[in-house]
Amino acid sequence: MSRSDPDAPRKLAIIASKGTLDWAYPPFILASAAAAMGWEVQIFFTFYGLILLKPKLDAAVSPLGNPAMPMKMPFGPEGFQNIDWPIPVFLMGFPGFQALATSLMKKTFANKGVATIEDLREMCIDLDVKLIGCQMTMDVFGFTKEDFIEECEIGGAATFLEFASEADVQLFI
Repeated sequence: MSRSDPDAPRKLAIIASKGTLDWAYPPFILASAAAAMGWEVQIFFTFYGLILLKPKLDAAVSPLGNPAMPMKMPFGPEGFQNIDWPIPVFLMGFPGFQALATSLMKKTFANKGVATIEDLREMCIDLDVKLIGCQMTMDVFGFTKEDFIEECEIGGAATFLEFASEADVQLFI
């Protein structure tokens, strides 16, 4: 894409379509990094990504949906923490396993100094990242604007596509 105005800020357009903990990080990390670099950024939240606009985030990890995911232990000696624990798929379906995996991942992130999803979302808001909830998805799932943070906007695909068509980088996450 050739840029008509070389002095204009670069643009990043992200579609966030997933709401699990591991899929919530990429759009917020990329958006906050680009915005901190002076880029104009919009994230379009659709389907399961729409829940990332709720005031209280309850994002969990889904080990069953990610069978290649290594489990790390956030406690014990460093050597123990660095082991990739292969978890048999049949164990991933047991009641409570998702909560355990989510807890372990959150603790590992905290130990490594990784910001929480809530902190990253707030950083995006502070950096003027435009957060757009998909109107069609809201209609399908029965959400209203009041179900989401006040900083988000609601729009359809056409609203986002206009920005995305001019973006330097477009990502689907």
